[in-house]
Amino acid sequence: MTLLRANKASLSFGPRKIWDELSFAINRGEFIALIGANGTGKSTLLKAIIGTQELDSGSIELETGASVSYIPQHRTDDGYTPLKVKDLVRLGFDGHKPGLPWPSNAVRDKVNASLEAVQAEHLANESIGNLSGGEMQRVRVAQAMIGEPDLILADEPLSNLDLNQQLLISELFEEQRKNSGTAVLFVTHDVSPIIDYVDLVLYLAPGGYRIGSTDEVMQSDVLSKLYGADIDVVRNQGRIVVIGTHDHAHHAGEDWV
Repeated sequence: MTLLRANKASLSFGPRKIWDELSFAINRGEFIALIGANGTGKSTLLKAIIGTQELDSGSIELETGASVSYIPQHRTDDGYTPLKVKDLVRLGFDGHKPGLPWPSNAVRDKVNASLEAVQAEHLANESIGNLSGGEMQRVRVAQAMIGEPDLILADEPLSNLDLNQQLLISELFEEQRKNSGTAVLFVTHDVSPIIDYVDLVLYLAPGGYRIGSTDEVMQSDVLSKLYGADIDVVRNQGRIVVIGTHDHAHHAGEDWV
């Protein structure tokens, strides 16, 4: 059942420690929300999992042969790649295979279905350089899901989306894990859109980390201990709001750590 395991993973950037002996596991089909203030290493953890960021010590081990799709945070330089939307999505299906892709109606249908699922079928022939931030996010989600991977690493996939689109994309992640057994590690500043789907919350803070169910982690006393300061967790009409950390909310131009 265990798909990925982090064992005492530690990382520093110069004198600044990002995480110290971070340990957790992801099981097949599990939906984990990765939350924390800016600079606590959420994006960096995803990069460590895919092998583009080395650890200082400890390990992160993925089940042998497991497939992983990665949705990076949207950046403005995404638009400089001269690639059509349909071709970018197709890369999620056969981009890892050797040789040139072989055109087929079955693959084209699969690409079209993936774009339709994220309400982006009308963008199929657009250059990705012409997409808005929200459109690019939806296309990246289609690209990640088309290959039905064992694990999806999603870095702020709801950014630049309106509420209806956030709910649509969140539901697609849930359908993917129910239908294909895909595990999801989902970076977000707001757990509310995915709260009905989350099995565990992994919360990173300057004072350490905590992993557990939403009810176990998203508590005032738990987060106050992590931050070493008074933190209020407010629940209202299905939303969870964390009050007391000046940088908890999403800000444009964050440090991407």
